[in-house]
Amino acid sequence: MTDPERFARLSADLVGRVREHDGLIGLVLLGSASEEGRERRDEWSDHDFFALTDVGRGPEIRPDLSWLPDQHRLVLTAREGEIGFVAIYDDGHVFEFALSDAAELAGALVRDATVVVDDAAGTTAALVDESRIRAEAADRFDPANDVRLVLVKLLIGVGRVRRGEGLVGSAFIRQWAVQQLVRAIRARFSTASTSLRDTIDPMRRFEKDFPRWGAHIASALELPIEEAAYELYRLTREILEPGWSDFPSEAADVVARRLDWRA
Repeated sequence: MTDPERFARLSADLVGRVREHDGLIGLVLLGSASEEGRERRDEWSDHDFFALTDVGRGPEIRPDLSWLPDQHRLVLTAREGEIGFVAIYDDGHVFEFALSDAAELAGALVRDATVVVDDAAGTTAALVDESRIRAEAADRFDPANDVRLVLVKLLIGVGRVRRGEGLVGSAFIRQWAVQQLVRAIRARFSTASTSLRDTIDPMRRFEKDFPRWGAHIASALELPIEEAAYELYRLTREILEPGWSDFPSEAADVVARRLDWRA
């Protein structure tokens, strides 16, 4: 939605605004907004970033977002949790960011990141270094456990749907079961993942690395909810079970019997 010139200008304006703001000490551009991720940048790329405050000044600074660039073009701002924010401009461009001090981002995970504003102590650079270490440590899959969770989410989800709780049942099936299935596939066939893989969110760019299976999963999600659940179950067995001794075949059979699924 945003042309490269405007994207670059927004980045530059953001840097200037942070530098001028009393109380903001750092800015980290993340994902495709970073230099490392610029090759992935396209018309749908957003600005993801961390804006760091002086120690303890987050509660004071967070209520006022007048430092964001192009104020006259903002059509929406909203909070996501205590330190997360989103902003939308009149051309549909999105800012997603955390506004906090370094301590409040102690559990952050980052991969592609460019520090563009920092204080003399290097607080922002240190935060990014620590966040990358955490991201590497978190980038570990346990396919045997992940595939078990696929079966659990499908069983519970279908049960909720049959009980009349369609919303939560759909979340179990279309969201949580799919997340675990994607994790299991990535782990089971790890060499198929390319450098496009997002080490923080396994769902990102899954279709790029596994186009055929990505298409099958997407097609399954277009079906009515119980049919979608059965198709995800079938794909789980078709993709992961052959030649894998850790696949929980007995448990998969139990799930099928409990839900009265017949081949």
